[in-house]
Amino acid sequence: MKKLPLYDKDGHTWLMLGRDPQRADAVIDTNEYVVRVNGEAILLDPGGLEVFPQILTAVTNALDVSEIKAYLCSHQDPDVMSSLALWLNLTPDARIYLPWLWGGFVAHFGGEYVDNFNLVPDEGGMITLGGKTFQFIPAHHCHSAGNLHFFDPEAKILFSGDLGAGLVPPDYSLYVEDFSHHIRYIEGFHQRWMPSQDAIRTWVQRVRKLKPQMICPQHGSIYCDGDVDNLLNWLEDLEVGRVKKYA
Repeated sequence: MKKLPLYDKDGHTWLMLGRDPQRADAVIDTNEYVVRVNGEAILLDPGGLEVFPQILTAVTNALDVSEIKAYLCSHQDPDVMSSLALWLNLTPDARIYLPWLWGGFVAHFGGEYVDNFNLVPDEGGMITLGGKTFQFIPAHHCHSAGNLHFFDPEAKILFSGDLGAGLVPPDYSLYVEDFSHHIRYIEGFHQRWMPSQDAIRTWVQRVRKLKPQMICPQHGSIYCDGDVDNLLNWLEDLEVGRVKKYA
């Protein structure tokens, strides 16, 4: 599994994990992100059961598991968090932040830990780690009816879940290098999985106000610098909700 440091300043770090070579061909590739501040960490979309051993190994090579104080489950998909009960066996006091809409559904992945749930309202919310505050950003119907993203106002990094996600080859760059070329990996995915153009435009308007310098999706490659605007502009005009073969 590749590990890519995204930010490192004064005890405040972002680490991306992805492109797992041990992943079975039938299992979709995912990116996991670890945000750590002054010895406290949150794992963003901790991943599915099938990739738990690889992700655990990568995480423990970067920090002590006891430092994980929280998890974000951006929505209900199994690739997002079906490993949740395994993580909570290791970190039983950690909080799980998830959209309120999916609380009763996510409980099927580990009902004994529902007391750890922090059900975030539709308008989003805040979390403090290591003395710094982060934001949960609403992203409803992109693609899930209840969906949250995660923004770091100091690092100016946005974890965007499935928005910006791409189904890329295993040896593809971890950063988008040519946006016009990258469209072939994201267009069909978004047209099929995103049901509402209005919802995407609402999200784009919200994100523009945040002014992120980096957008990190759950699948595919990371958008930096000018490619952040390239992605937002492209999404704003994209016709979605179409059923077609995309991969």
